[in-house]
Amino acid sequence: MISFCIRSSAWPTAPGLVLLAGLLLAGLWPQPVSAQVSLPPVNLGNTNFVDGRALPGIMFQQTLIAASADSFRDNAGDRLAVPNELTTFALATQLAWLSEHKLLGAHWGAEFILPLVDVDLQITPGFGSSKTGVGDLFLSPLVLQWPEQQLLGRPFWQRFNLNVTVPIGSYEADRAANPGTNTYRVNPHYAVTWMYSDLWEASARFHYLWNGRNSDPATALGADSTRAGQAIHTNFAVSRALRPGLRAGLAGYHLRQISDDRIDGSAVAGSREQAVGIGPGIRYQRGPQVLFVHAYHETLVRNRPARQTFILRYARFF
Repeated sequence: MISFCIRSSAWPTAPGLVLLAGLLLAGLWPQPVSAQVSLPPVNLGNTNFVDGRALPGIMFQQTLIAASADSFRDNAGDRLAVPNELTTFALATQLAWLSEHKLLGAHWGAEFILPLVDVDLQITPGFGSSKTGVGDLFLSPLVLQWPEQQLLGRPFWQRFNLNVTVPIGSYEADRAANPGTNTYRVNPHYAVTWMYSDLWEASARFHYLWNGRNSDPATALGADSTRAGQAIHTNFAVSRALRPGLRAGLAGYHLRQISDDRIDGSAVAGSREQAVGIGPGIRYQRGPQVLFVHAYHETLVRNRPARQTFILRYARFF
């Protein structure tokens, strides 16, 4: 959802949803920083409590993500002198549909997510870049939601989602901050929820990320093409029912890049990204409306900005 010309970056997805900012700078970071290409936006904690459960029908969802970073980490996890600060806001609109009909025993459906992004990157005092615009389009042409099953005698739900990202977002190679990334991506996931007691539930979402080629990379690189590496990322959550409709608990995520970035086809050593985020959250449901509020603090960060993130998510079911 956000990219930097100094290389590209950032946002979430989901049916979970949408949004936010990963990033690495190229050309303006002091050596010896080898990572010059960054992962695009993926779903890091955007979905959490009771994630694997869904019913046939239509869901409209709005997700607001606000994130800030005042430190950027290198391959050893050490703080870089620049850039100084990154602030991002993303408002993602999602529409999802599940049919009454079944495929492989699951209700099948589809969804899309379109983010509006504002990014402000301060690299050194007096030099920065900001941009507001539409981000890339997240499409799921196939969603498979299995009905309630049993795991150790307790309710269990699972879902598969095939997510493809189409690079329609605003992008210019000579602009330091971009809402779009100029790359196609494939980012399928498998989500589960297990009600292991009358009050407690555990949920997780497992993603794989494949990135396409950027044939018009950041001008600062002086390259013909770049390709971010492959990655895996996981959301996890545990919550307890406090009263009817209200749950509270702990949620988190883990991101791990599993192959090197490439510039003009050559692997960039020491470019793999990593982050772990964790924080509290609540889920409140009243009839067909659900509100989620979450906050995350990141640690064990490599080749990325270390972020503090606040997420507000509203869903309405029809």
